[in-house]
Amino acid sequence: MKLSLLDLELAETCSKFYSDPLGFVLWAFDWNLGDLEGFDGPDDWQIDVLSLLGDLVVDGDFDGVSPADAIQLAVASGHGIGKSALTSWLILWIMSTRPHCKGVVTANTSDQLRTKTWGELGKWTKRCLTGHWFEWNNGRGSMNIYHLQYPESWRVDAQTCREENSESFAGLHAAGSTPFYIFDEASAVPDKIWEVAEGGKTDGEPMHFVFGNPTRNSGAFHRCFNGQKHRWHTRQIDSRDAKMTNKRQIDKWRDDWGEDSDFFRVRVLGRFPKASDMQFIPHDLISEAAKRRTPYLPNDPLICGVDVARGGSDNNMIQFRRGYDAVSEKTYRIPGEQSRDSMQLISKLADIFDRHKPTAIFLDETGLGGPIADRLVQLGYPVTGINFGASAANPKLYNNMTSEMWGRMRQWLFAGGCIKNNATLEADLTGRMYDHNDKNQLVMERKKDMKSRGMSSPDWGDALALTFAQPVAPLQMGRDGAVMIANMHQQRESIYDPFN
Repeated sequence: MKLSLLDLELAETCSKFYSDPLGFVLWAFDWNLGDLEGFDGPDDWQIDVLSLLGDLVVDGDFDGVSPADAIQLAVASGHGIGKSALTSWLILWIMSTRPHCKGVVTANTSDQLRTKTWGELGKWTKRCLTGHWFEWNNGRGSMNIYHLQYPESWRVDAQTCREENSESFAGLHAAGSTPFYIFDEASAVPDKIWEVAEGGKTDGEPMHFVFGNPTRNSGAFHRCFNGQKHRWHTRQIDSRDAKMTNKRQIDKWRDDWGEDSDFFRVRVLGRFPKASDMQFIPHDLISEAAKRRTPYLPNDPLICGVDVARGGSDNNMIQFRRGYDAVSEKTYRIPGEQSRDSMQLISKLADIFDRHKPTAIFLDETGLGGPIADRLVQLGYPVTGINFGASAANPKLYNNMTSEMWGRMRQWLFAGGCIKNNATLEADLTGRMYDHNDKNQLVMERKKDMKSRGMSSPDWGDALALTFAQPVAPLQMGRDGAVMIANMHQQRESIYDPFN
């Protein structure tokens, strides 16, 4: 195959889209023409994913020689949002901008792989400005796409995900280009396949994309959003927010199943199903708390909980609560790897406290938190250090401070507390299990035990729980309705004592 002048111009243009997958998709297809009439480009959620991917390519700064860190993207969603189309765009973008790339694509069943994932790729290849560079095949036993001049070194193969086929996912190497994997309906792809695929992400500029309905509360896909979420860039897409979904059908599902049902959560909301009977805070309680907006009273104190990260994969979380309202104030996340310098973290916390002026601050003093709490007290902030493993104030009910804070938080949710509608917060609050010991005390699951079953550290949940560490007295109000309290830095001289 001899490249024409047009092909050389196309290749030159494609090189400009190396770190711009969104730009490639907008350029490579004749939007609003032919069979794309009425379609002016990707949906908003697809634009978000493509833009994120472009940023990650820039950050990876692959030099063509030294191996780059794997780019890993996971998307959990409801039905009908256009995952197969995005999968096709990713394949064509990589193949058009990265000579001698190699990829493997799989899906939960052979029918899904052949008729939907690979069939969709065939349609988009025909529409693509660079589609004539490649040979696309969909025959049984030979689902592939390859460059006409380099069929062995510049190709993508579709493989079924049966465990006995796991070796087909090994040895995917493209040291000077991009080796990549795409898993469609990833919840049902066996863990063995995921394990073998890790070996193909050791050289070049590796990428791994996984898509699917979040049908299971276990497995590798679930871990992308929980225990391994620090390794993955994740998105959870509500089908109602996608342009092309059948909104009337979704309304019928809502009426038939209810928004809090596992069916609706998985098939529409893109959220994982409810957990086991040992789940301490049930999903329906969180769903209700995320919907309601309970007003706070004028004399409700503003309480702040600060969960300090213990490692690079955890986050420092700062959560505010005023009475039954844990929504109105902004929540802050400071990644653990960005705050190894304790003085830098103290400075950031001081800025946040100056902005919000909380009445009381409960800070996790376990490990690194102790010196941070001491320094903030020296600076005049109303900080109280809390040790999660300390004895509970009510030892008849709780085995330690963690159990007591989480127990109070659960009671607050049942009593009408409202929280932000956020998938990460939901996972934190509903992911923790519980038990009772021989003294009939409530015992919350340890973080290391959560991680051993694929759950992530509940940093945000702990930050909210810290706002229940100690009772905080209502603010004293003057006759004119003004709060009788000095500013934060004069707290100790104020006539108001938040703990009395």
